[in-house]
Amino acid sequence: MTFWIVMYAIGAAQAAMLSLALWRRTANPQANRVLSVWLALIAADLTLKAAYLAAPGDGILHAFHMTRLLPFLYVSLFFIYVRALTTGRGFALTDVLHAVGFLGASVWAVWLLWSDGASTGGRGWTPAWFDPAQFASAAAYLLAALVQVHRYRQGQLQQRADADRGSLRWIVLMAACQLVIWGIAAAHVALRLPYIDYWLIYAAVAAWVCVVGWCSLAQPPVVALPVDDEMAADTALPAVSDDPRTADVEARLSQLMSHDALYRAPALTIAQLARRSGYPEYLVSTVINRRSGGNFWDYVNRHRIEAVCACLSDPQDARTILDIAYDTGFTSKSTFNASFKRLVGETPSAYRQRRAHPSARDGAEATRTPPD
Repeated sequence: MTFWIVMYAIGAAQAAMLSLALWRRTANPQANRVLSVWLALIAADLTLKAAYLAAPGDGILHAFHMTRLLPFLYVSLFFIYVRALTTGRGFALTDVLHAVGFLGASVWAVWLLWSDGASTGGRGWTPAWFDPAQFASAAAYLLAALVQVHRYRQGQLQQRADADRGSLRWIVLMAACQLVIWGIAAAHVALRLPYIDYWLIYAAVAAWVCVVGWCSLAQPPVVALPVDDEMAADTALPAVSDDPRTADVEARLSQLMSHDALYRAPALTIAQLARRSGYPEYLVSTVINRRSGGNFWDYVNRHRIEAVCACLSDPQDARTILDIAYDTGFTSKSTFNASFKRLVGETPSAYRQRRAHPSARDGAEATRTPPD
């Protein structure tokens, strides 16, 4: 047991230090305070487990049993953390609803553990419904958090031309690690395999704290999507098929993109484009979505890729591909490469090489083409 004691103690110490650091961190303050509370609970949980293993006894047994209820809180706190990160809204009074499972199980457990003859050890004190309830709660909240991330990405792509389709990757990593922990727990409950036990579950939690530390301290500031905008993303756009301004909006947008090269603005948003066009944002958004066959992100990046292709086809342009990409408004190499490959069908370097030697390519294709 010495190994588990040391591992839990290290995990508890790291969780406590991270909790203090994140509470004071200025980037994403609302979300980091939720994460700070979550890590403080984990630190207390791991400390109690290490203390129980070091000196088991009736004095600490009931408190040790009560820690089995904390996963009800952990999964709901993960969802609240993701919501705070994507909307900027931290703890609210209504979040008490997310603690209903924990509070209900706590009332039942206090009555059971402190009643006569209820000081049983091990797992015997939990009823048949306990583990399925925890697994169902974990699945629901993890899914809700990932849906929140997806909605955030979609909202950002609708609103910002420099948005990254792969944003909030560290949230997906944190969720994946939690799935691993819950997978170990499920294997322990259902299969009773050797070495897959209760202590291994919390060893994985202690290791997960390291992942949380790396993800949380390395995270960039997140542009929160306001709740109203988030809800509007799921709302049908106003009907503008009969709006007499539709053709004028298209012409104005074409001028701003083709003549004024507004797409070169790295952080261009649909609100900025609407202001420059002189038309309402909802009308500009609807015209882009319905007439261009894509969202705002697709619309702007299509113009950027066209500009990049023109530069790559110019033998006098000796700039690097990345310099050209940044000059046309891209701010991320990965976003640029993904957009270029999706729209053009090949990598930027392959496109430049093919345009630099068109005769060799055409001759090779002619050789492969069978005669009529």
